[in-house]
Amino acid sequence: MDQTLAGFVRALRAAGADASPAEAIDAARAVALMGYADRANLKASLGVVLAKSAAEKDLHDQLFDQYFSPPAQASDGAAASDPAENGESAVPPITTGQAEVDALLALASGQGHVQGDPANSQALTLALQRAAQAVGVDDIRLLSQTAYLARKMLEFMGIAPLEARLLERLGEDTPQAQAEARALSAARDGLMRHARALVSQRYELFGRPATEAFMTDVAVHRVLGHMSPADIARMKAAVARMARRLAIKHSRQRRVRLNGQLDFRRTLRVSAGHDGVPFKLAFKHRRRDKPRLVVVCDVSASVAPHVRFLLLFLYALQGTVADLHTFAFSNRLKDVGEPLAKLPFDAAMDLILREVGGGSTDYGQAWLDLQDRHWHTIDRRTTVLVLGDGRSNGANPRLDIFADLAQRAKRVVWLCPEAPSRWGTGDSSILRYRPFCTHLAHSATAADLERAIDEALEAYA
Repeated sequence: MDQTLAGFVRALRAAGADASPAEAIDAARAVALMGYADRANLKASLGVVLAKSAAEKDLHDQLFDQYFSPPAQASDGAAASDPAENGESAVPPITTGQAEVDALLALASGQGHVQGDPANSQALTLALQRAAQAVGVDDIRLLSQTAYLARKMLEFMGIAPLEARLLERLGEDTPQAQAEARALSAARDGLMRHARALVSQRYELFGRPATEAFMTDVAVHRVLGHMSPADIARMKAAVARMARRLAIKHSRQRRVRLNGQLDFRRTLRVSAGHDGVPFKLAFKHRRRDKPRLVVVCDVSASVAPHVRFLLLFLYALQGTVADLHTFAFSNRLKDVGEPLAKLPFDAAMDLILREVGGGSTDYGQAWLDLQDRHWHTIDRRTTVLVLGDGRSNGANPRLDIFADLAQRAKRVVWLCPEAPSRWGTGDSSILRYRPFCTHLAHSATAADLERAIDEALEAYA
């Protein structure tokens, strides 16, 4: 695969498209067939092999235009700085007698199509691209690297002799020397402008997505209760990607082959067409249960931020978790599945917090309400997922009901946002609930929630 196509596939992946190695190979075959001459046909061909959805198709088209077009800033800047456009007299091209300097002056004279030769403009574009590849512009990560990388590009192109001659001519007072100095300075500034524009374009393609990915990774591992508004916006997109990853992982065919356990009846049936000779062996399979989750969330003020992201995770997994019941409480338990299914997520969460939150937390009353009104949702195939700190304000924790719940369910997983060092202190009853839990874990970040949900779904593998 050539460097140009490899860079485009990398830009797609950086922007969030799932371009697999197989699709990259198909793209290379498409380029070998179509070539780079007809951009419209190349764009359509790559869109067919690299985009798998309408959203990815839009992303592909946007990045194609951005990646395969010259930097817009350079084009605009060249036109704006052209003397003919501004009504000024053009500075005639000069020669210095130094081959390296004259080559750069020739490149600089092709900055725009208005004044320069289109062939020179193409030569300038190719020279800048070679310099960018040599100094690793595609590896840019921070916007502050723009000036440094642009300077490295000019050094690769051989700007040092031009600058040395410019210093010499600035020290001379003759009209010819001053005219040459102005031409040399204009050439250097034009080349720098084009180099910076190319680096800025590459930053938008590679650097900005890398920076955003780094900031998102920081947010994913940040305590949910300490997030800024910018972190929350990043987290929504991050949680959607994490949920999609879990959905792919847990959406495999729900049959597990029991290796080594021969199914004699099926083997005899499929062998009937071969005079009973068992050319093909049939093995026994065990059917996997579909995940069934009952989620009980404490929505008091100390736990509400964690509840928001847990429910965002789970409702992004609705195609994978076919049977999901969600309950929220501060003291009285309420089924909140309907607003989460019918309303936009943020509106649903605001409604839940307004209707259910705000009361004095009472875990015992919540377990009693669950037993009285929703006990039928829990059976031997159900995983009960509890999110809360276990602080019941001194009320009866109703361990008897919780013990009965643990006996009825397949698993009970409790996620506590409080640090383990605080478990059992004050009015915390979480250590009293622990003997009845299949798994009790500290869960303070989105990464913790993802790991807990993954483990809960793994129980159905």
